[in-house]
Amino acid sequence: MNNSALETAAVSALKNSEPAISVRDLSVKFGGKVVIDRLNFHAHGGEFLCIVGPSGCGKTTLLRLLAGLLTPSSGEVLFNGQRVTRPSRDRAIVFQDYGRALLPWRTVAGNISLALESCGVAKEERAGRTAALAKTTGLAHAIDRYPHQLSGGMQQRVQIARCLAQKPSLLLMDEPFGALDAITRQHLQDEVANLAAVHGTTVIFITHDLEEAIYLGDRVIVLGANPGRILEEVDVALTRPRTQLSTKEMPRFLELRHRLHGLLEH
Repeated sequence: MNNSALETAAVSALKNSEPAISVRDLSVKFGGKVVIDRLNFHAHGGEFLCIVGPSGCGKTTLLRLLAGLLTPSSGEVLFNGQRVTRPSRDRAIVFQDYGRALLPWRTVAGNISLALESCGVAKEERAGRTAALAKTTGLAHAIDRYPHQLSGGMQQRVQIARCLAQKPSLLLMDEPFGALDAITRQHLQDEVANLAAVHGTTVIFITHDLEEAIYLGDRVIVLGANPGRILEEVDVALTRPRTQLSTKEMPRFLELRHRLHGLLEH
């Protein structure tokens, strides 16, 4: 089965799957101030869910709650039916600041292998799996380079490859392409969408970019600020596979862009 067929199959499977992650009445307070107020939503296995909202609406806080890095003030997060109370290798997070996420004294291979080491993969297996992941993410030619020898886009690919090495069923991404140039950003958008489809990974993707959210997402959740709350959940309903030019010229894409912009203007 080719990648296009795999991506289409992954989207079709969403309708019949059980939620991979559920957020129930989730609230967070910092110093007595409500940052997130009673969020309720879910993501099915294999779904690409994007979350947009203005600065200060709690997007990054929400992602850390889903990862088990923060504890909610009230409510709960369920992952495969179990309450999230701590981090898990089944839930990997890609941070916005890719430079700080990498170990500067390790090569590309060493940074990817770090995840395999933490998972207890035997040393004799690591080289093969690392090479395969480097090839998948377009890093095979740079496998012996150090982070300072890589472009920003390549550094971000290393972080993504390291997360994929964990074989997570949930990939959490916090504005991962925000600091990249337009061409690199578009390339990585397509790469991540394809990898998620091939591996059947559930993705929750935080972004400020409305076009990025529409292009990547099966659904988009729009958050309001002060406190963070859900304004609307929008079903994207654009056919896959998608392309950077033709998809963004579709009437449905333009309609969604206007709709999301209108929600965030108020």
